[in-house]
Amino acid sequence: MAVSRQGVPVVGSEEADGLVEALSGVGFAAVRDHHVPDADLAAMRRLLVALFDVDDGAKDRQSVSRDDYRGYIPLRFFSPNRDKAAPPDGFEGYKLHWECPPDHPVRSECALYGPNRWADHLPEMPSVVESWWAAMEAFASRLMAGLADAIGLQGKGFAEAMEAPLTNVTLLHYPGRRADDPAPGFHSHKDITVVTILDPDPVGGLEVRTRDGAWVEAGCPDDALLVNVGDLLEVWSGGRLVSTPHRVTNPEGVERYSAPFFMVPNHRVVVEPLLDPVDGFELRSVDVGQVTAEVWRTNWPDETPSDTASHLGTVEP
Repeated sequence: MAVSRQGVPVVGSEEADGLVEALSGVGFAAVRDHHVPDADLAAMRRLLVALFDVDDGAKDRQSVSRDDYRGYIPLRFFSPNRDKAAPPDGFEGYKLHWECPPDHPVRSECALYGPNRWADHLPEMPSVVESWWAAMEAFASRLMAGLADAIGLQGKGFAEAMEAPLTNVTLLHYPGRRADDPAPGFHSHKDITVVTILDPDPVGGLEVRTRDGAWVEAGCPDDALLVNVGDLLEVWSGGRLVSTPHRVTNPEGVERYSAPFFMVPNHRVVVEPLLDPVDGFELRSVDVGQVTAEVWRTNWPDETPSDTASHLGTVEP
């Protein structure tokens, strides 16, 4: 197993032992041989730039609302869930979810499901996203099958949990930061996902907190995708795989774009340890539908968490 210049392990997608070692240590891995076509990755990078290159009026007309978590997220709108006194994050975004078929029964079970909203100045957006999404989803499924087999999760209901998923993506644009701007690009947080997959922007800025509390750049070779463990996989694995705090510190004067792919189960799933917990692991369960709705609700600046025990993504720097 190689190590990138900034300390994130580099492994092949078929190297199950190397993946387990990386994801049980730092919780991140740069994964080669992912089989996501270069054409899909390049098309998504171009789409990200074009998506945000439009006037504020167009963004306002298609912005997210309390009732529909799809569309544009205004610049510096959301604040950390747990610290409303902190400066808002220095990004703007566009939210997309798994495209739920209109006749699927899950539509009537949970308000988080529905059709995506597509930017009206980009007629190519649905086809670009659909092709990229299918490739990312296929990679995530292969990755999870290998990990499940390696640590003993195979046959414990994982595949069934991913039917009608709450998988989503946030398309992100970080405008160039001023030297006197105190706001983070994205505050310190952990992902409430199974895994998150990212094609990192070469300008950098993504940082991971090590076990000893230091923040290090999450380096990734050009031919790899960055994968990190989310809270749900940490719980399923009984703490064997680790959900690690990370943040974005946007470089001064440089625009940054990214599209993290968040793999999330069906809303009915309650995630609990499927393996005997490792020493020191805090036993807990996660109601996927409830916590997903709560994360969304508390992103609004005037909302506060109803559950003081859950971190809802935000963690201490």
